[in-house]
Parts: sequence; C-alpha cells; structure tokens
Amino acid sequence: MSLTTDDVNKIAHLARLGVDIQDVDTYAHDLSGILDLVTQMSQLNTEGVAPMAHPMEQGQRLRPDRATETNMREKFQAIAPQVEAGLYLVPKVIE
Repeated sequence: MSLTTDDVNKIAHLARLGVDIQDVDTYAHDLSGILDLVTQMSQLNTEGVAPMAHPMEQGQRLRPDRATETNMREKFQAIAPQVEAGLYLVPKVIE
C-alpha cells in the first residue's frame, strides 16, 4: 500500500501531530513500507503457531513474593490528616 503526501497530512491532522513540509515525503515512504510489511505478515499461515511473550522464548526471572520492609502503617497514619478504621480519608472528588 502506497501512501500519498495527502494521506500523511490527513493522518498527522487526525493524530494532532505537527509534520514539517520537507519531511512529508519521507514519512509517506516509511509508513508505506510499514504497511507493506504488515500486509506481507498477514498473508502468512500462522495456524498452529503459539503466541510468544518474548521473541527469545525466555521465562521471566521473578523474585520471591515476600515482604522485605517492616509494617509502618501506624507511623504513617499518625501524620496523616484524617484516618478512620485504619484507612486514609480523602476529600470526595466524584459526585
């Protein structure tokens, strides 16, 4: 798919982006290349291919889920403007 300079200007207007006049041709060429790549990729048969969370098929190293800091809730709530039943009271902002 080939984009024209008018297409790029319309897209920039819709996205509320300021595009310099001298860069419009470059953007049209680059965006057309991206759309061509998407078209090529959509024509591939991906049936039976499992989605991946990472291209290297690596698992995420996770740290143990345990508390590392002491509970200082009472200390923090002692300096809070308003507290009730262990909860911070804040002004109502939504009617």
